[in-house]
Amino acid sequence: MCVACLRTQVDISEGIPKQVSVHFCKQCERYLQPPGTWIQCALESRELLTLCLKKLKASLSKVRLIDAGFIWTEPHSKRLKVKLTIQKEVMNGAILQQVFVVDYVVQSQMCDDCHRVEAKDFWKAVVQVRQKVLHKKTFYYLEQIILKHRLHQNTLRVKEIHDGLDFYYASKQHAQKMVEFLQCTVPCRSKASQRLISHDIHSNTYNYKSTFSVEIVPICKDNVVCLSPKLAQSLGNMNQICVCIRVTSAIHLIDPNTLQIAEVDGNTYWRHPFHSLFHPKKLEEFIVMDIDLVRDRKQGAGAGVRSNKHTLAEVWVQKTSEMNTNQQYHCRTHLGHLLNPGDLVQGFDLANCNLNDEFINKMNPHHVPDVVLIKKSYDRSRRQRRRNWKLKELDREKEGADTDDERQYQDFLEDLEEDEVLRKNVNIYKNANVPVESDTDEEGAPRISLAEMLEDLHISHDATGGEGAEMLTE
Repeated sequence: MCVACLRTQVDISEGIPKQVSVHFCKQCERYLQPPGTWIQCALESRELLTLCLKKLKASLSKVRLIDAGFIWTEPHSKRLKVKLTIQKEVMNGAILQQVFVVDYVVQSQMCDDCHRVEAKDFWKAVVQVRQKVLHKKTFYYLEQIILKHRLHQNTLRVKEIHDGLDFYYASKQHAQKMVEFLQCTVPCRSKASQRLISHDIHSNTYNYKSTFSVEIVPICKDNVVCLSPKLAQSLGNMNQICVCIRVTSAIHLIDPNTLQIAEVDGNTYWRHPFHSLFHPKKLEEFIVMDIDLVRDRKQGAGAGVRSNKHTLAEVWVQKTSEMNTNQQYHCRTHLGHLLNPGDLVQGFDLANCNLNDEFINKMNPHHVPDVVLIKKSYDRSRRQRRRNWKLKELDREKEGADTDDERQYQDFLEDLEEDEVLRKNVNIYKNANVPVESDTDEEGAPRISLAEMLEDLHISHDATGGEGAEMLTE
């Protein structure tokens, strides 16, 4: 029999289906690769061609596949056409080659992940971040670091509650990655627990929901703390009363009496815990009456590192609320490089307050200062008007807006302006709505230089400036 007659008599594509169905999830735009894997494929891509050929794998085993390729179809037609070239040996050793087209019908089917989203039961793991303090400076800092490192991309949603944040994830691995990131970023401790949702006794599979609880140390910037005698001695014979100047991956403390600095990491803190002596609202305003810089102070035996960025000074201050009296307070401060007579400064009054702390109650009263100065005071409304930069925020659900939140956020923005080390970990963007002025203020308030700011990128959908807008010509 000649080849032409052989072709008419023998169909080597017999047994290969000419119409096959593939399943496609419209929500996440993924294709089902049996038995249970969903993969992302572009139209006419290698990956989609591989998926289509795997559907014919059993029937193609009897022939030799020479070539395969897509025939163009309308993207919305729900049809994929694949042109196949196959060879097969027939009677008397003759090899026949045939070209034919297989139609793939795209059928809609929702994947398991999208099912969970629709059923509002979509999270597999939650990270609960908590800090038992009345202000949120550490959380604002944490939010900026998460945005900078793009760790919020895998979250399904972020929920803000009164003392922390909840991050919801579709997989336990993403939640564990977030917990590890938090442990490297802020001093904290974590616990993990899981709850059984369902159990298949036949296939021995378990479905759990995991919860990770992360507790951040309850110390924030500008807190006055009293260390235990044992911890103060181990940090280089520091005084027990210190000021927290920064919270990053460790708590940074400074002794306002000697300028000695120390870092307390999370593990050390939980072994020797200490607490803030004052609520931030207890800050009082003082006016500097006289200041003397302290030069060449001798260090005691076993003393630790001293700060080079601060200047030790002895100051006489008076409360602005007691200007009609002669009551003045004498103290030492680490703010000698900022203060001049007549300046306003914020601090805590230890002489006229009732402190309830186990360590300070056991201290010698002569070693407790009358006043601890925290930071120089500037005109807040003027600083807000001149602020030519902004920060991005996480998209999160809020339980209820607190009136105090805005004031705390402004405090955090001022901390960024004053602390160069803190803003190294934060992306700061130019605010085009505020005119650019000189970097120095008349009253000396610290500002962020233009060199430290990033351009805020906005990609518009219409590059011509709106529908029907006229083209710009020179």
